[in-house]
Parts: sequence; structure tokens; C-alpha cells
Amino acid sequence: MKKVLHKAGTRGHANHGWLNSYHSFSFAGYYNPERIHFGALRVLNDDTVAAGMGFGTHPHDNMEIISIPLSGDLKHKDSMGNEAVIKQGDIQVMSAGTGIAHSEMNARKDQEVKFLQIWVFPNKRNVEPRYGQITIDESKTKNNLLQILSPDANDEGVWIHQDAWFSLGNLEKGFSAEYKLKSTNNGVYAFVLEGDVTINGEALNKRDGLAISETDTLSIKADTDAKLLLMEVPMLN
Repeated sequence: MKKVLHKAGTRGHANHGWLNSYHSFSFAGYYNPERIHFGALRVLNDDTVAAGMGFGTHPHDNMEIISIPLSGDLKHKDSMGNEAVIKQGDIQVMSAGTGIAHSEMNARKDQEVKFLQIWVFPNKRNVEPRYGQITIDESKTKNNLLQILSPDANDEGVWIHQDAWFSLGNLEKGFSAEYKLKSTNNGVYAFVLEGDVTINGEALNKRDGLAISETDTLSIKADTDAKLLLMEVPMLN
């Protein structure tokens, strides 16, 4: 088993005033040769956008992009004609494929919005661009690792063009569980949204990340009430 711990305070950081962003992997002005990606997981940005501000229209191609709001309201608009507001409990996904342009704005004038932006390398290039959005039943995340993303459009959660599975759990102190990986060729990047957890003997705190590979099982214990995101992805050669 391989484990690499990314403490919250070691992440890249950029504060532009309107945007306060922490980067688990190299992004924009933050470059760390030891943190380019974890398997197919390329970007994990922990973003806070000030009231009424946001990202103007900008392009993407050949990337699977997942947005997970943590608080506040995020307004989305794209070149496919989609307009939506996503908030806590929603999961948004885009297959950029041959190319899309989109904007992301804080829909509120009176409070900031916090969200995770996650990029995953696709297993198919130049697909037709696609947009998807769901609202999860957060009661199903209580003491449960609820699947929120998979490769299968008919499975639970959103889907992407990659053999990846994301799970989200709201765990009470003392809760423990085992997570079985779908493939021994995969790894898991565990990201603690709130609280303290121990995974395979590694103690993690809020906003810590743990990259785990070359194992088939994770042993998870909530040391406090905690919120945990697991991102299982193929380990690329």
C-alpha cells in the first residue's frame, strides 16, 4: 500500500480578493512537481467566491469537470445553453469533450459561495460536450458513503467518461466502515471536508487529503463528527 498525506496547510493558495482558492494539485500559478495529479484526478480546488463575483466565460476541452457546492449559491451558464443555480446538496458535472465555454458566478449579493471544483482526465477524447446535475438526498449520507459519481449513466449519482467513483459521507463520531475499491488498478484520494478521521492508520483533519494506492480496502473511522469525500480513480501510467 502506498500513502501520501497532503496536510491542508501545504496546499497551493491564491487569494485574488474576489476568489480565495486552495489547490491540492498544481494549478495556475501554483506548481509542485510532486503534486501534478493523482492518477486520473488532475485538479481539486477548494474555492470561496465573494458575494456577486465569479469566473467570467472561459473555455475547456477534453476534461471531466465536477462542481460540488459546500455553501451558498453558484450560478452556471454555458455554451450548450444550460443555465442553473447549484447549491449545497447538488452535484454538477460537465464533459468538456470537443470544447465548451462556461461561467460560474456567485448568485448571491449578500454572502460568499464555497465549492469544490474537480477535474478528472477522461478515458475518451473529443466526445460530445455534456452537462448533468443532480440533487442528492443528504439523509442518505448519514453514516454512509453514498456514491455520487460513477462511469455508468444508469447508476447512482452523476456519471463521467472515466472509470471513477466518488462517495460522500456525513459520519458521526465513532462510526467506522470499510470501503472496497472497484479495481486493484485504482487508487483513492480521500478529502476531509469537516472534522477528523483516520484512514488506514493515517490521522486526518479538516481539508487534509490522503492519496492511497496499491490496496483493495480502506478502513475508515470518524474520530469526530466528520464529512468525507472519497474519489476513486484509475492510476495512470
